[in-house]
Amino acid sequence: MQDFDAVWVNVQLATMTDAAGPYGTIADGALAVKDGRIAWLGPKAELPATDVLSTPWYDGQGQWLLPGFIDCHTHLVYAGSRANEFEMRLNGASYQQIAEAGGGIKSTVMATRAASHEELFVLAKNRLNALLSQGVTTVEIKSGYGLDLATEQKILEVAAELDRVHPVDIQKTFLGAHAVPAEYQGNAEGYMALVVESMLPQLAALGLVDAVDVFCEGIGFSVEQSRRLFEKAKSLGLPVKAHAEQLSCLGGTRLVAEFSGLSADHIEYLSEEDVKAMAAAGTVAVLLPGAYYFLRETQQPPVALLRQHGVPMAISTDLNPGTSPFCNLPLMLNMACTLFRLTPEEALQGVTRHAAAALGLSDRGQLAVGKKADFALYAIGQPAELCYQFGVNPLRQLVKDGQVLRLPV
Repeated sequence: MQDFDAVWVNVQLATMTDAAGPYGTIADGALAVKDGRIAWLGPKAELPATDVLSTPWYDGQGQWLLPGFIDCHTHLVYAGSRANEFEMRLNGASYQQIAEAGGGIKSTVMATRAASHEELFVLAKNRLNALLSQGVTTVEIKSGYGLDLATEQKILEVAAELDRVHPVDIQKTFLGAHAVPAEYQGNAEGYMALVVESMLPQLAALGLVDAVDVFCEGIGFSVEQSRRLFEKAKSLGLPVKAHAEQLSCLGGTRLVAEFSGLSADHIEYLSEEDVKAMAAAGTVAVLLPGAYYFLRETQQPPVALLRQHGVPMAISTDLNPGTSPFCNLPLMLNMACTLFRLTPEEALQGVTRHAAAALGLSDRGQLAVGKKADFALYAIGQPAELCYQFGVNPLRQLVKDGQVLRLPV
């Protein structure tokens, strides 16, 4: 007789593995957990004998069980709002006029610098609660709205505190090279030197950095400047990723691939050579349909090329106040299908197994023996419903590390 901590029966399992059939489906299935991990899954008829008196059993009533969702690219810790800029743009203001009025990233930097740890924590916790209520169990949080050591540290400390006290697992990414701050205006070289020689080593020494990111673009940092950051990250044993090829084909993605980076994100202007480099390096393509939609872009990421060369595609919210103010991963599933023409299966892989790969996490994102017992039960007739409709939440139960969570309301 098997010793399990809990068992789920009468469920349709969308394992998101390479098992035969769409979504890696196991019909009329069962799943058992032990010590926070999946200990067994398969057809209900094959479930090992279990002590039903001492083991909690959950009847899924024929509903669908999927891995916990993973939001692999967010800027979730920030203060302030950019709704005024949104309104100004719609009333005809130019980018320059908004910048002259104090708008743009510098307004978020100012607000975040002025906010206390406690204020940032409360703001971020509310956003994290919203994601949790949608079935999200792992979130990446980037810094990048400080652009000085003290505030970058503050952002990452808030992310670390959320990881300690909130059910959602947090991955902390240092994005000090997000933009050139006002005090270094016209001196990107000098600011990158500060990031490389001072900020990153000090924050890494505090255990606040899981990965290193850079905005490699004409309005951000050059390929050579990004290379210096990646070399420092490599020397510290930290994986790298980049905001790349969002506005132009600059070469940031190939640089990420050269360093065997985790992901290249946005990537609307990827060339086929870039895609081949990603495929060879095992680098994940992170698609961000929210930013594409909000900025009313017209250049779509080359999904057909990514498919052709076998590059895994992740989907994320890119939650941030300026270009993707969306705290809603199910909405991104719908946008990925409608705007980028992903299939529902590709989109759901993009917020489970491929999102896990984009964070370098091999212990989640699929329903398989040995994986973390992070999964969600949905009252749906088929997985595609999670991409087809949003606004009506079908989540019925969320399990984190084998424990049933009380969902925020």
